[in-house]
Amino acid sequence: MSPKDPDWDDAPAPRVVRAFTITAGRTKPKVDLPVEATLRLEEHAHGRSWPNAAVAHVVDVCHLRSVAEVSALVSMPIGVVRVLLADLIEAGHVAVQATISSNTSSDQRRDLIERTLRGLRAF
Repeated sequence: MSPKDPDWDDAPAPRVVRAFTITAGRTKPKVDLPVEATLRLEEHAHGRSWPNAAVAHVVDVCHLRSVAEVSALVSMPIGVVRVLLADLIEAGHVAVQATISSNTSSDQRRDLIERTLRGLRAF
């Protein structure tokens, strides 16, 4: 459709909501949260009501997924998702499973890479 089309005036105007309005303008998470970190939804978090639809969507998809996967699944910028997840972690609703450290073995690193690739392919 272009401005010359007769239906142009009937088309709904696109709604643009800046992603960072969801985080009240916050861009830095309160928790250091690597993009490859695997998340786990705590039992008591199931069935709760959440402050907004964005948080509810993040909660719905975060269990046993990486931060990067959650970002892709909810179609939000990773910075926004990290802030929302950090809030959930700080409140005790989501936990971070162990990630790579300097003591991580080659097998553990390979396993993490394989899981991440499987998750990305599934998306």
